[in-house]
Amino acid sequence: MKALFRRSQALQKLGRLDQAVSDLQRCVSLEPKNKAFQEALRALGSSMHEKMKTMSCTDSKVQQMFQILLDPEEKDADKKQKAAQNLIVLAREEAGAEKIFQSDGVRLLTQLLDTAKADLMLAALRTLVGLCSGHRSRTMAILAELGAPRLSAVLGVEHEQVSLAACNLLHVMFDSLKEGLQKDFRGKEDAVVLDSSKDLKLLIKHLLELLALEGASAHGRDNALNLLIKVVPRKSPKETNNSMSLWVIDQGLKKILEVGSTVCGAPGSLPVTENSRMSASVLLSKLYDDLKCDAERENFHHLCEDYVRSWFEGHELAGKLRAIQAVSCLLQGPSDAGNRVLELEGIMDSVLSLCASVCEAHQLVAVEALIHAADKAKRASFITANGVSLLKEIYKHSERDSIRIRALVSEDRSVLYAVASTLVNCTNSYDHEEPDPQMLELAKYAKQHIPEQHPKDKPDFVKRRVRKLLAAGVVSALACMVKSENPALTNSCRELISRVFLALVEEAEDRGGVVAQGGGKALIPLSLEGTEVGQTKAAQALAKITITSNPEMAFPGERIYEVVRPLVSLLHLQRTGLENFEGLMALTNLAGISERLRQKILKEKAVPMIEGYMFEEHELIRLAATECMCNMAMSKEVQELFLAEGSDRLKLMVLYSGEEDEKLRRAASGTLAMLTALHPPICKRIPQVTVHWLEILQALLLSPSVELQHRGAVVVMNMMAAEREVAAQLIASEMLEILSVLAKDKDKPRVAQAAKESLAQAVAYGLIKPNPGQE
Repeated sequence: MKALFRRSQALQKLGRLDQAVSDLQRCVSLEPKNKAFQEALRALGSSMHEKMKTMSCTDSKVQQMFQILLDPEEKDADKKQKAAQNLIVLAREEAGAEKIFQSDGVRLLTQLLDTAKADLMLAALRTLVGLCSGHRSRTMAILAELGAPRLSAVLGVEHEQVSLAACNLLHVMFDSLKEGLQKDFRGKEDAVVLDSSKDLKLLIKHLLELLALEGASAHGRDNALNLLIKVVPRKSPKETNNSMSLWVIDQGLKKILEVGSTVCGAPGSLPVTENSRMSASVLLSKLYDDLKCDAERENFHHLCEDYVRSWFEGHELAGKLRAIQAVSCLLQGPSDAGNRVLELEGIMDSVLSLCASVCEAHQLVAVEALIHAADKAKRASFITANGVSLLKEIYKHSERDSIRIRALVSEDRSVLYAVASTLVNCTNSYDHEEPDPQMLELAKYAKQHIPEQHPKDKPDFVKRRVRKLLAAGVVSALACMVKSENPALTNSCRELISRVFLALVEEAEDRGGVVAQGGGKALIPLSLEGTEVGQTKAAQALAKITITSNPEMAFPGERIYEVVRPLVSLLHLQRTGLENFEGLMALTNLAGISERLRQKILKEKAVPMIEGYMFEEHELIRLAATECMCNMAMSKEVQELFLAEGSDRLKLMVLYSGEEDEKLRRAASGTLAMLTALHPPICKRIPQVTVHWLEILQALLLSPSVELQHRGAVVVMNMMAAEREVAAQLIASEMLEILSVLAKDKDKPRVAQAAKESLAQAVAYGLIKPNPGQE
C-alpha cells in the first residue's frame, strides 16, 4: 500500500492524473478506513476536475490572446505583452502546442509575422518554436503554411532580435525534419508523415540565396551562415550519407564565397559584419571536411578556382580585390583549397603589388592575404625574399593601426586556439594520470621507454610561470578571448581557456587579482557552454573563487545567481571527490548569504545531492555536505523535509552531533539548534529517533568547546520549552546537575543564560523547586 501511495504521488507530480487516481483507488480498496487515502483521492479528484475545466476553456483563451495581439485598436502595451508571453508559455507544452495548432493558430501567427512589428513578430516566432519542437508532421504543416521564402525574408530583416528568433525557429525546424519525433508517439506520427528531405533542401536553398541577396541585413547573413554550419555537415564520421554537403557545394559554394570575398566599404558590396568572413571560412571548412573521396575534393577545388578566376580576370582592380579576399577566406577555412587557388598565375604577384597601394583599404586586403599565405613554408620564403622590405615600409609609414599591426605580426582572432594551447602548456594544466606502479615495474623489466615529467613542469616552476602570466595581465586577455563573438572560439578552445583559469586560481592569494581583472565574469559563460570537461573546469574555478572570496564582491548584482548552476553541476556523481568537496564548500557560502540564493539552490535540485553526500565515507566531503545543509536549513522548504514522517534526516543530525569530529558536531548541532527553535514538533521527536539522544546532548554540554556547549544548551532550552513530558525526561537524568553547574559559569555568559532559562522552564512545569534566595 505504501508503494502504491508513493507511486500515486509521483504520478501526480508528473501530471499523469488518471494513473495516480487508479493507484489511490487500489489503496482505498485495500484499506477503506484510511483517512489519508480518502483525502488524497478527494483532492486528486478536484485537481482532475480543475484540469478538465482549464483544458475546456483553453480554446477560448487562445482566441482571446490572438484577438488582443491582432487588434489594431488595442493600445495597452502591457496587455499585449502579457498575451504574447502567455501564448509562448502555452506553446512550450505539448498539449498547449496542439491546441494552438488545432485552433487555426498557424494562420493567426502568420498574420502576426506580417504586421512587421518587432514585438509581435518575436511573439509569433517564439510560439512557432514551441509548435515545431520535436514534432515533424506539425513542422511540415507549418512550413507549408508559412512558406520557405517568408521565413528566409524574416531571417534577413534589419531587427537583430527578430532575425535571431527566426534563426532559432529554423534550427528547430531542421532538427524536427531531420530527426523526426523524439517522443513516445513516434509510431503514430511516422505512419502519416511523408519524406521531409524535399522540405530540408527547400529551406537550405533559400538560406543559400539569402547569402547573396543584397537586401538582406548583415546579422541575417551571419545567422544564415551559422545555421548552415550547424545543420548541413554530418554530425559524426560514422554517418555514411554526405549527400546534403555535396548538394550545398554544388548549389551554394559560390554564394558562400560571395560573402567571404566581400570587401567592406567597396561600392555595391554586400552588408556584412566583422564576423561574416570568418563564419564563411568555418562553413567552407566544415563542408570540405565532410567530403569522403578525392573526386569530391577535386570538384570542390575546381569550383573555388573558377570563382576566383572569374573575379581576377576581366574585372580590373575591384575584381582583383574580391579574388584576393576570397583567397584569404579559403586560407582561413579549407587551407588546402586556399593554397591551390593561391598558386593560380598572377595571384601572389597581385597580392604583393597591392601591398604598395596608396589606398589603405587595398593595403588592408593585401596584407591580410599575405599573412595567411605565409603559413606555408615555401610561400613564406617567397615572401621573405620579395615582401619583407615592403611590409617594413607599411609598418613605418601607414597611419592605420589595423594595417600596421597586420604588417608586423599576423594578428587575427583565428589564433585563439593556438594562444589558448600555449597558455595551457605554460600553466601545465592538462589532466595528469598517475601511472600504475606495477606497470612501471613491468615496463622497466621489459626495458621499455618510460615517459618522465619534464623538470620545468614541477610545481615550483609552474607556480612561478603562473605568477609571471598574472603579472603580465593574462586574465584580461582571457576575458577578451571569451567575450569574442567569433566562430574561432570553438568548444575545444573554451575548454583550454577553462583549464588555464583553473590553474590561475589554484593559489588562494591569486584569486582576488583574477576576479579584479574580470576573471569571475568570464568564467560564468565558460561553465555553461562548451565541452563537459571545459564546463567542469570552469565550474571548479568558480568554486575556488567562491570559497575564499566574498561571493557578493566577486559576483556583484544578479551575476551571483548565475554561479549557482555551475556549482551544483560539481555535485554530480561522475565528478571527482575534490570537485564534489569544492562545490559543496562554495554552495555553503552562497546558502549563508540570502533566502533568494537558497531558493535558487533549491530550484536547481541540489538538496537531494547534498543529502547524499552527508552519507559519504570521506570525512571532509561529509563535513562540507553537513555544513551546507546547516545553511540550507534556514529555508522553510528544507525545514519541512526534517518534519516529514518516516524520514531519517533528523536522526542523522542527532547522531552527527555526537561524532568525534568537532567541525561535524558543530554543523549538525547548529542545525538542531535552529530547527528546534523554529519547530517545537522536532523537539518532541528527538527522543524517538535514537536511544542515545540524551548521551549526545550531555556530551555537547560537557564539551571543552564553548561553541558546542552553546549549541547544546540552546537545543536543551528549546526542548524544555516545547513539552512538559520531554522536559521531565531531561530533568530525570544527569542533565539537571549539568545545567545547574553551567548556569553559574560567569565565563560563558551565553551558555549560562540558556541553562538558566532551561531551569526556569523546569520550575514553571513544577519539575523542580527554586533554591531559596537564588535566581
